[in-house]
Amino acid sequence: MPKMRTRKTAAKRFEATASGKILKRRTGKGHLMLKKSPSRKRRLDIKSQATSGEKRQIRRMVPYL
Repeated sequence: MPKMRTRKTAAKRFEATASGKILKRRTGKGHLMLKKSPSRKRRLDIKSQATSGEKRQIRRMVPYL
């Protein structure tokens, strides 16, 4: 069986914890930052856990995560 290929863009966006959970960046920090409060911007810095549906897709894109 051939080696599975990693999608490099996905590998840069996600990380796995020691217990196997997948963390991703929160949405909403790309632009239009002037109207957002400082506390909201700080909250957006915190990584969030991927949902079960997302996890399935991420595992397909990054099999060795």
